[in-house]
Amino acid sequence: MDNTTGQANHTRGFDFILLGFFNQSKDPALLCVVIFVIFLMALSGNAVLIFLIQSNVHLHTPMYFFIGQLSLMDMAYISVTVPKILMDQILGTKKISAPECGIQMFLYLTLGGSEFFLLAAMAYDRYMAICHPLRYPVLMNHRICLLLTSGCWFFGSVDGFMLTSITMSFPFCRSREIHHFFCEVPAVMKLSCSDTSLIETLMYLCCVLMILIPVTIISSSYSFILLTIHRMKSAEGRKKAFTTCSSHMAVVSLFYGAAIYTYMIPSSYHTPEKDMVVSFFYTILTPVLNPLIYSFRNKDVTGALKKMLNVEPVFQETIK
Repeated sequence: MDNTTGQANHTRGFDFILLGFFNQSKDPALLCVVIFVIFLMALSGNAVLIFLIQSNVHLHTPMYFFIGQLSLMDMAYISVTVPKILMDQILGTKKISAPECGIQMFLYLTLGGSEFFLLAAMAYDRYMAICHPLRYPVLMNHRICLLLTSGCWFFGSVDGFMLTSITMSFPFCRSREIHHFFCEVPAVMKLSCSDTSLIETLMYLCCVLMILIPVTIISSSYSFILLTIHRMKSAEGRKKAFTTCSSHMAVVSLFYGAAIYTYMIPSSYHTPEKDMVVSFFYTILTPVLNPLIYSFRNKDVTGALKKMLNVEPVFQETIK
């Protein structure tokens, strides 16, 4: 009884140490600069995209509403980890307190889970637009879009609260060193001195559910979309549909692939180095790639960007 209490008190009393990936780098200063540049690119790219969507009336459609939400999530997602990484490298510290670790864990789980469901909502939106074009304005009105987005945030926050509260409730007495650059659930759980097999099974089932539901929606949506595209007589219509869908599928593959490796592949296949590389990819690189892959390939977005960069007002083209 006393030992358990001591372990719990000990858990609350010390800071974790994030080992990160700078120790393994031959030139940590250069790596720090590269990460900072990537961070700025992600923030600026997604911020420009949100500004374009908000300022251009032609982009006030359900598809771009969801893209704007995706950009907002990506900006928040990369901000959860990168500022801490850069500040620790500059100040020469690697510590993070247990409450800070829990907050960071909750935020990245919430944002990641929300993005899972948002990508499914975006696939459903494309299904409605391509397969039911005449009823699309009614079936995907602004109220429906707000409800879908709210649902994405809600399910993401439930996932974040559940996994964070369970993970941080364990006593940590093996080591203070987290072999990662942020407080990711599998890396933190390895430090627990109690049996975590049950929670690992529950986490696996939870992640299967969190991934299976959106994947089912995405797969079903794109199955119907492909059948509809096959029946299209217009070559231009086919091309436009394929462009939109291929961009979305590229984003889905990148994000879901990394999540499946992290949370669903058995731990025997994991190493700290591999985990950090995969996490670096989906927490830092994906927010940079999303606006490039999904949106800036789109003629409507590039057209709005060109108008914004011109001296003429954006609405002058409409008057003409």
